[in-house]
Amino acid sequence: MKKQDFIKAVAAKAGLSQDAVSKALASMIAVISSELKADREVNITGFGAFRVSKRAARNGVNPRTKAKIKIAATKTPVFRAGKTLKEEIK
Repeated sequence: MKKQDFIKAVAAKAGLSQDAVSKALASMIAVISSELKADREVNITGFGAFRVSKRAARNGVNPRTKAKIKIAATKTPVFRAGKTLKEEIK
């Protein structure tokens, strides 16, 4: 399902306009992004939690040239599904 299909489905289910759902979705994504940038977790009860995972710097090997390389430390967003969502899918 693509973003526009998702917006149409939510609008139909909630009885709202597609424009209102689109604005709400954009706002939700902006809030989650800003909280993750501030290194805070976002919990949505019954759905799941968004958090930032940190990877330390490490050494690696280029498989093509066998040269040793330094892999920089990174941060990446992680989603952990909540219990209710997991049970719905089963």
